[in-house]
Amino acid sequence: MSGQKKAVAKKTDAKKVAGALKKGSGRKATRVHTKVHFYKPKTLELARSPKVLTKSTPGRAKMDNYQILKYPLTTESAMKKIEDNNTLVFIVDVKANKRQIKNAVLAMHGVKAERVNTLIRPDGLKKAYVKLAPDCEALDIANKMGVI
Repeated sequence: MSGQKKAVAKKTDAKKVAGALKKGSGRKATRVHTKVHFYKPKTLELARSPKVLTKSTPGRAKMDNYQILKYPLTTESAMKKIEDNNTLVFIVDVKANKRQIKNAVLAMHGVKAERVNTLIRPDGLKKAYVKLAPDCEALDIANKMGVI
């Protein structure tokens, strides 16, 4: 008789557990917070997939050779550099680096630059001293440009 009671008790317990699993126990487990501050939980961030393009055409290169080399300097000291040191002096874009200046001189004037020194003047313009290779004459290039 006691064996039957135990079997019936087990069945009722199993039914209670099954019902609790279906609807939930009604109690929520408390979370243990280990930090003083509460941070919002991270949610899924999907990559953008726009239906309409924001730009109709691809952007053009803003730093072309004409933008990099603004104009040659024609001061007395610049003329002395041309004659004595085989060096051309340009005012260039402030954002242009030495490699870009070297390539722009090669593309626009067809001469190989040996070295480029730059400085930013107190008025905010960037000055570039372009030392030409020994086989090129700065005086000839200056005449072609119309500096002299």
